[in-house]
Amino acid sequence: MEEGKALFVQIAEQIEGSILDGTLAEGERAPSTNELAAFHRINPATAAKGINLLVDRGILTKRRGLGMFVAEGAHQSLRSERRQRFASTYLDPMLSEAHAVGLTIPEVMEMIRTSGHH
Repeated sequence: MEEGKALFVQIAEQIEGSILDGTLAEGERAPSTNELAAFHRINPATAAKGINLLVDRGILTKRRGLGMFVAEGAHQSLRSERRQRFASTYLDPMLSEAHAVGLTIPEVMEMIRTSGHH
């Protein structure tokens, strides 16, 4: 588990990661709060709080008596959220700094192209 981040947030992010990398497919049953609690050795209420974050966002859906399942469209929704977060966290500040030091967009694009990270 990660330092400085609430456990329930880490649980939600771990499930998100499994959906994004295909380990957990749309329509598939997600781990239960008890399974998560046992695996991570945390309180089931903490695990439930993490799962509820995903339910509130429509990533997981509850099927009465069956458990939590990955919602249809969850993969694309998460991907879209992550792309928006990428832009606001990395791209916007980078372009602001580029502008501040007099770099043009084509110059920045060339720097990215030749950076060695393909």
